[in-house]
Amino acid sequence: MRILVTGGAGYIGSHTLLQLLREQHDVLVFDNFSNSSPEALKRVKQLANADFEICEGDIQDAGRLDQVFGDFNPEAVIHFAGLKAVGESNEKPLEYYAQNVAGSIELLKVMQWHNCRRIVFSSSATVYGDAKYLPYDEHHPLQPANPYGRTKYFIEEIIRDWAASWKVASAVLLRYFNPVGADASGRIGEDPNGIPNNLVPYISQVAVGRLKHLNVFGADYDTRDGTGERDYIHVEDLARAHLAAIDFTATHTGCDAINVGTGRGATVLEMVNAFEKASGRSVPYQIGPRRDGDVARSLAAVEKAEHLLGWKAKLDIDDMCRSTWNWQSANPEGYRQD
Repeated sequence: MRILVTGGAGYIGSHTLLQLLREQHDVLVFDNFSNSSPEALKRVKQLANADFEICEGDIQDAGRLDQVFGDFNPEAVIHFAGLKAVGESNEKPLEYYAQNVAGSIELLKVMQWHNCRRIVFSSSATVYGDAKYLPYDEHHPLQPANPYGRTKYFIEEIIRDWAASWKVASAVLLRYFNPVGADASGRIGEDPNGIPNNLVPYISQVAVGRLKHLNVFGADYDTRDGTGERDYIHVEDLARAHLAAIDFTATHTGCDAINVGTGRGATVLEMVNAFEKASGRSVPYQIGPRRDGDVARSLAAVEKAEHLLGWKAKLDIDDMCRSTWNWQSANPEGYRQD
């Protein structure tokens, strides 16, 4: 199948790309490299022993997209491209709405011009906001608490309307919980710009010596050890979910939102302990006050993914920590060392 992957050089995009190539799909990556490295794509080619097309461009550029669609003629799109830092979205909301929402509109327009009817969208559990109940299921009210989450929510609604207006269209909205881990090879992994926004990359940079200690925001939550609890999912499991979703779009029309998680939670300190076990390194931490907007617990209901996609997470937090350390220890400066 010919699949166009926007943002394919990013963390989740590169791991999904590797799985697509291993399944012998014909792939084109469309990326502006604003928060990713071409080195990741070079390594994916080596790991898969397969070639694919790369086009540098921005999803806000309809003319560039039109040219790429005309040349490649994709049968489906996996849409990762977008800005993704919650804190930054509060500081630069207009950039987030322009890139994420307006860019997605341009992508959908061009898809329709070229009769490309199938899309899998990289959404987020941030669309749910504060939990009215747990675990979050796909019927939970959507009340995102920051501009980043609202961009995901608005894009979901736009895709719903697009699919409803074009009866042959098929869309899957994958709501990720907390992706972590790396490919087993240690050749590709998460390489955030600057100080990591997410827990596990921060822990791994402390373990490798790039950062002095981990800041734990709050230890007085109603959880097993007082620290926040999250549903972490291995990026390899998440990549498999995208392939299952692409297969689903081949035989279904309309739009479905589907959680992608494990249904199990781990606290901050449990993740620290698991990482220390995996790495053999100490991860010093300091406990500080709660951070605005953080919730005590976030867990996914995962039955819909298993029912519709035939997909279920296979890997646990020990696998996540081992693979993250394998990547970080082999690449202490990420992709920048090459």
